Amino acid sequence: MRAAAGKERLDDPRLPEIDCLRGLVMVLMTLDHMRDFFDADALRFSPTDLDRTYPFLFFTRFITHFCAPTFAVLAGVGAYLYGARRRDPRALSLFLATRGVWLILLDAFVVSPVWGGPGRVALGTLWAIGCGLLSLSVLSLAPPRLVLAVAAAIIFGHNLLDGIHAADLGAFGPWWRLLHEPGALPLGVPGGVLYPALPWIGVVALGYGLGPLFQQPTQKRDFVIRAAGLGALALFALLRAANLYGDPRPFVPRPDAVTAALSFLNVTKYPPSLLYLLVTLGGAALVLPAFERLRGAAGRILNVFGRTPLFFYILHLYVGIAGAAALAALRGYSIENIGAFVKSGAPPADFGLGLAGAYAIWVLVVAGLYPLCSWFAEVKKRRTDLWWLSYL
Repeated sequence: MRAAAGKERLDDPRLPEIDCLRGLVMVLMTLDHMRDFFDADALRFSPTDLDRTYPFLFFTRFITHFCAPTFAVLAGVGAYLYGARRRDPRALSLFLATRGVWLILLDAFVVSPVWGGPGRVALGTLWAIGCGLLSLSVLSLAPPRLVLAVAAAIIFGHNLLDGIHAADLGAFGPWWRLLHEPGALPLGVPGGVLYPALPWIGVVALGYGLGPLFQQPTQKRDFVIRAAGLGALALFALLRAANLYGDPRPFVPRPDAVTAALSFLNVTKYPPSLLYLLVTLGGAALVLPAFERLRGAAGRILNVFGRTPLFFYILHLYVGIAGAAALAALRGYSIENIGAFVKSGAPPADFGLGLAGAYAIWVLVVAGLYPLCSWFAEVKKRRTDLWWLSYL
């Protein structure tokens, strides 16, 4: 039975467990963004500022840390499986290059206004994954094992570059920010780099290098994935406890168990440190095998979101920001007021809905967008003759 199941998986153009895990990522990501839009504390301080945060807020943020790395590694896996089905390396390379450019353009011109305002470019998640796919357009011409080695070198080695700062590099400084240090954009372009590309290139390449594993029988694949996940978490715990390497933000013991745990988990996302990637990707690796057996309404819902991630991503951002703007207007605040609150980091006490309100809005947005995503998933499934749907 296992052998037969494995053979069926090789012929299946999609793996439902990947779609379900991707769908979970999209749902959790929405929670993080609704917190940004509706909890005014997002303007006052970082949820990982241990001097100001509280456990519920910290863990709301921490659980969403899993989103970007998981999505990026699954993008790499998907790229490998796409190429394996078509067996045309040059066609795959072209597809990855064009899709990478497309994601970067979407981030710069469609997503950026949500985070940076009109006329400003905020290079975030889509930029990072787009850079990863652009890099894969070249790396995919090499054997997957070589791509995996390149990915490991980037993920394990990029923190050696933490001591290099754009301010010390003269004219090259702004270009360094594109690669490894958040900050201003080159050439005086208004905006900034939120997701420096280099570590994310490593994560996308990791997914591609692991791609052949997803052509193996389920039992063998799941054993390797679980072992890798446990190994990543064990390495995270060892490095974090010893403060040996892997994160510019050291673990600082605290007087009580709760704040000590927060400090232990308070790893760096911008750019994603080795420890950040170990704990998030390690956790995702333990979750993935369970989604193969996910059935019922939960499985159907997550599968729909996982099959329409880009469509959902753009929609939820604009629905969220529109809802936040409408709420502010109902309470008598203008666009200029909101801009001033963002700059000062000191919104009034009645601004937003608080963290509990952000959770409520999260549920409403996810539920409200499900019918649209379900419709679009059926369109993509039915209209295979429309090549451009693969870019959405």
